[in-house]
Amino acid sequence: MTSSQSSQSPTRYASVDALRGITVAAMLLVNNPGTWSHVYAPLEHAEWNGCTPTDLVFPFFLVIVGVSIGLGVVPRVEHGADRAALTRTVLVRALRIVGLGMLLHLLAWWWLDLAHYRPLGVLQRIGVCFAVVGTMAIWLRTNAQRACLLLLLGGYAALLAAGGTLEPWHNLPSRVDTVLFGDMAYKYDAATGLGHDPEGLLSTLGALASTLIGLRASALLRSSRPARLLLAAAVLLALGALWAMWQPLNKNLWTPSYVLWTAGWALAALWLAHLLIDRVQWPPLGRRFGANAITAYAGSGVMVLAMLGTGSWGWLYANVFDRWITPLAGAEAASLAMAVAFVAVWWLPVWWLDRRRIYLKI
Repeated sequence: MTSSQSSQSPTRYASVDALRGITVAAMLLVNNPGTWSHVYAPLEHAEWNGCTPTDLVFPFFLVIVGVSIGLGVVPRVEHGADRAALTRTVLVRALRIVGLGMLLHLLAWWWLDLAHYRPLGVLQRIGVCFAVVGTMAIWLRTNAQRACLLLLLGGYAALLAAGGTLEPWHNLPSRVDTVLFGDMAYKYDAATGLGHDPEGLLSTLGALASTLIGLRASALLRSSRPARLLLAAAVLLALGALWAMWQPLNKNLWTPSYVLWTAGWALAALWLAHLLIDRVQWPPLGRRFGANAITAYAGSGVMVLAMLGTGSWGWLYANVFDRWITPLAGAEAASLAMAVAFVAVWWLPVWWLDRRRIYLKI
C-alpha cells in the first residue's frame, strides 16, 4: 500500500463502536452470573429451539464484525490498496483471534483440570468468520456477495433438512461434531457416544451468513440513505419468522431462520444507534468496550478462569452477593448483581486504555 493510499483513513462511526461495546458488555454479563443455579430466564439461552434476549448477543457481534469489515476493509479496496497484501493482513489477524481462543481453552483445560481440551469456541468462530467474510469483501463484487449469502442460507437449510431431524444430539451438525471432535466437543454423552458443540463446524455456515449480512449492511450505512437499514431489518425479521415455520429458531444449530431473525434485530439496533449517536449526537455509551472489544472479552475470560481455578469466584459470590442480596431480593438478583459488578470492574481497564488512546488489536 502506498503512502497516499494508506492516508485514506476509512470513516469511523461512533455508533458502530458503541453497539460493539454494548454487545461485548452483554457477553460479559450473560456469561458470568454469580451462579448458574440462579439466573433470570431472559439472561439464559433457549434450551434448544427459540430465541431469548441472550440468544441475540453473539449474532449481534458477528453482524457488527461484518459491518466493521465493510467500514474498514472495503474503503481501502476502493482506494486501490494491494488486495493480496490486504488479504494477508485479514488472514493474519483472523489467525491471531483463533489462536487466542484456543489458548484460552488451553488455560481452561489446565487451570480447571478439565477431562478434555475443547478446540472450538466463540473466538475461534469470530476468527473464521472474519477471515472468510474479510476475504469476500476484498475479492468479490456486491452481486457475488449476495449470491454467496443466498447459497449459505439455502445450502445450509438443505443440509439440515437432509440430516433428517433437528432434535438434540441426532441432528446433522451434532453428528458432524461427534465424528470430528468426539469427546472434545462442548457436550459429550459418554453413554451414547454422541457430541455437540454450539460453535461446531457445520453450524459455522450460519454464522458466516450473519457476518455477511453485516458486510452488506455496511454499504447501507455508508450510503446517503442509511434509513434503508430499518427497511432491511423489517424484511429480515419477516423472512426469519416465516422461515421458522419450517426450520425453527435455534442458536445451537445457527439455523437460517435464526440468522435472519437475529440479523434483523441487529440491523434495527444499528439503525437506531446511527440515528441517535452519529446524527443526533447522543453520547456513544459502550464505545470504550467497543474500542478494545477482543481485549475485554479475552482478558475477562482469563480473569474468570483464574477466579474459578483458585476458588475465589465462589467465595466472593457466597460471602458478598449471596449473603447480603439473596435475603433481600432473591438468589437471581444476587447472581445478576455479581455479573453487573464484573462488567463494571472491566469497564475500568477499557476506560483507562481509551483515555490514553491505547487500542489493542489482536
